[in-house]
Amino acid sequence: MKKKALVVGSGIAGIAASIRLAVNGFDVEVFESNAYPGGKLSELLIQGYRFDAGPSLFTLPEQVAELFRLAGQKTEDHFEYLKLDVACHYFWEDGKKLKAWADLNRFAEEVETKLGEPASHIREALQRSAFIYDHLAPLFMHRSLHKFGTWTNPQALKSYLKMGKLGIFSTMNKANERQFSSPKLVQLFNRYATYNGSNPYETPATLNIIPHLEFNIGAFFPKKGMHDITMSLYKLALSLGVKYHFNAPVEEILVENSKAVGVLANGQEIRADVVVNNMDMVNAYKTILRKQKQPKLLLDQPKSSSALIFYWGVKKNFPELDLHNILFSEDYKAEFDHIFNKGSIYSDPTVYINITSVCKTDDAPAGCMNWFTMINVPNNQGQNWDELIAEARRNIISKINRILKTDLEPLIEVEEILDPRTIESKTSSAQGALYGNSSNNKFAAFLRHANYSSSIKNLYFCGGSVHPGGGIPLSLLSAKIMTELVS
Repeated sequence: MKKKALVVGSGIAGIAASIRLAVNGFDVEVFESNAYPGGKLSELLIQGYRFDAGPSLFTLPEQVAELFRLAGQKTEDHFEYLKLDVACHYFWEDGKKLKAWADLNRFAEEVETKLGEPASHIREALQRSAFIYDHLAPLFMHRSLHKFGTWTNPQALKSYLKMGKLGIFSTMNKANERQFSSPKLVQLFNRYATYNGSNPYETPATLNIIPHLEFNIGAFFPKKGMHDITMSLYKLALSLGVKYHFNAPVEEILVENSKAVGVLANGQEIRADVVVNNMDMVNAYKTILRKQKQPKLLLDQPKSSSALIFYWGVKKNFPELDLHNILFSEDYKAEFDHIFNKGSIYSDPTVYINITSVCKTDDAPAGCMNWFTMINVPNNQGQNWDELIAEARRNIISKINRILKTDLEPLIEVEEILDPRTIESKTSSAQGALYGNSSNNKFAAFLRHANYSSSIKNLYFCGGSVHPGGGIPLSLLSAKIMTELVS
């Protein structure tokens, strides 16, 4: 008989875990409290507009392709994507604009022309980013940090000799200030801290690994939208015989004699050989693992930032905008101080606008655009969110009007809002934090939950709140690491 595995949650890591376990010969069932798969990687349909509800940047597409390959199928038969010519359009209040071209030489020339920063500085910075990736990715992204063998393998021993050059002893901001003379370019590269909900003035410079993914490897877009990552992998899982249960919240992970033996869902006990938790680690211990020993040190860690998103159907085309757009704050440090120290929203927030209708025209009616308009905000600590949201909305629209020289309010014909409270309720993310525990100290990588339980046999973990972290590629890697441990 096949061994049986149960997966709690169908976020992108939970779906990937179900595929990998099925390929490895397990009989797999997935339990999801929502009526749909994908967790944060879902979509929203409003009056002729389609929005990718959550993650909007796609990097390391090979992590998706690998799942099709493992299942003996061709990726292009089920999932198609394109590489972006421009990773992002950047705007500042003084009228400066910059295109982050995928072509490194073109980007370097653009920076020199628009910001006066020598082109060589961009090339050197991205070489350093590649250096960090080459030395740390095999250690931190592809292996469990909680197994002795990780620290004694040849790759790890090689990296120990380079620690001083990997940014562990500096902050991202300090490293970027050493790399660039232009404050605008420092701000642009500091932005990569937000990719895992961190503060660039506190997080280690090792996070300067992220620009390598976006520039040296590339930024991509699924031809059917980000939600197609979820749906193509969900369909792949079904084709492998994985059984999904929706509207089926797990009430408890069953543990007997320090061994996970199944789950309790909808009042019924389902037994299994392996249980995988894809639910946010903090909320899992507070709910479905509440009877078990609590990892207090990990649970008490500060959480990452959250997001406030306005899904706007805009009845006008703005040719100066692309798929990814950033309208920068005038005082970046003050913005992060509000997010992480004051638990509030700065009056001049950096605004991110994602417009998939630029690449996928049927995401909006003709002559219109679907604006996924987001700012980074603190996680939910009981703030008066209704008041904060109303004020932030006014400030965001005012900023957009100034920079784009427009009057946005009368152009907004549909609107939905996602805030830290609804992020928590829809995705079980503790405090609405997007990436679990904060990465604002040099030990953050070690303060994420392992991909397995050290006290409960046959219980495993995957997803953005555990090692190696949040975001699509890291969540997919967490499922890979977890499956290798099961094997």
